[in-house]
Amino acid sequence: MDETAKPLRIPPEMAIYAEKHEIFDLVQTLVTNLMVDKPEDPIQYLIVLLKRGSVEVPRVMLLGPPASGKRTVARKLCEHTQVIHITDSNILKEDTDLTKKALQYKANHVVYCLCCLFCVQGWVLEGIPQTREEALSLQEAGVAPNHVVLLEAPDAVLIERSQGKRIDPVTGDVYHVTFIWPEDKEVVQRLERQKAVSEEQLVAQLMQHHREVHALRKTYRNCLKGIDADQPHVDVFDQVLTYILSRHCSVAPHTPRVLLFGPPGSGKRLQAKLISQKYNIVNLCCGELLEAVSADATNMGELIKPYLESGQQVPDSMVLQILTERLSRLDCTTRGWVLHGFPRDLEQAEKLQESNFIPSRVFFLEMTDDVAIERVTLRSIDPVTGERYHSLYKPAPSPEVQTRLQFNPKDSEAQLLRELKEYWANASSLQDLYPEAVHINADQDPHTVFESLESRLVGRLQNDA
Repeated sequence: MDETAKPLRIPPEMAIYAEKHEIFDLVQTLVTNLMVDKPEDPIQYLIVLLKRGSVEVPRVMLLGPPASGKRTVARKLCEHTQVIHITDSNILKEDTDLTKKALQYKANHVVYCLCCLFCVQGWVLEGIPQTREEALSLQEAGVAPNHVVLLEAPDAVLIERSQGKRIDPVTGDVYHVTFIWPEDKEVVQRLERQKAVSEEQLVAQLMQHHREVHALRKTYRNCLKGIDADQPHVDVFDQVLTYILSRHCSVAPHTPRVLLFGPPGSGKRLQAKLISQKYNIVNLCCGELLEAVSADATNMGELIKPYLESGQQVPDSMVLQILTERLSRLDCTTRGWVLHGFPRDLEQAEKLQESNFIPSRVFFLEMTDDVAIERVTLRSIDPVTGERYHSLYKPAPSPEVQTRLQFNPKDSEAQLLRELKEYWANASSLQDLYPEAVHINADQDPHTVFESLESRLVGRLQNDA
């Protein structure tokens, strides 16, 4: 064979190692941070980023109407995540060249400058932006949040809260005579009333917020979560923190490697076909693969042909050699695969694992022997069209087709009972080898079975994250 014509082989260890250690996610995060922050020294920036406990830098916008508790939540978030707390007022208190230069610009450009200074550490923007125009300006400047939290509460509650605010002049913490009161008596003694805001002024501020909030929702719709602020502040913070620590859906490649097990008649072939068609992954039936190799004029084809013609089982060593060669090709490595018909027992499964072809999903299609007998022994095929029929579920469309239907001798009840006995003899050990496997009731409509498979196929399992 021409050397240039050989199928490109990628060692399976590469993808498995990369997915196990989240290399794809790491590269995606690093590149995203580079594109957002645009540091002057990219290499040094990446070095600092990698030295952190996590390369996912928190970038949080905490929005909400007046008196919704933004200051309290922001301070606790910064304390918990060790990021920079940025407000409209505190950035102008820093006596730095950056701040002096920033004074020449609008507030959102001040924030931009400060974010560039602390980009590696992360930040919480409290009450910024307030309008869609500010949000768009921040986007143009490269200030992009990972999470946006919008605190929400009825206006009546907000007005009540505003009237009872107290400020600790030492720490800047916000308290309230009804909702949040410090336990420390020294703190209580030094609390000060916030600069009085009349109810008319507060109502005007709330109206301004309501006019702008819809546009802000649209601007950050992909990363925004609304949280009810009309509940104990501890519960509000817990919900905010849970969202901040959540990971958005990753677009990093995670190649599906699917194993389908099940007794004869459980629908492995059909489900593999449906999975392959919808998700564009390679459908590998071990029996069909062996027949295709046997038909080729290759040394391996000549070796396995006598076994197939006589109905004997092809030796495991040959099957594994053929299978590992096919699974190593570029299409399987990049698109993923769904395999059925192998392994049939524990020894074969262990050999497959030793070859580093480790599935990311394993499914057992389960059904009783009575259902299997009904499904298998009553099926037939039209030799003219190749269409499959079943006496109960899909009868022949006409007497003419019925007369030419042929039954496969392998579908006889005696043969089926032998195969079922062999399957159940190995099923328990295979289930022990794959404890994370998902068990699906196969005695249902095929599309219902597929929906059950799909619901557990598209998302990451907990041990993937």
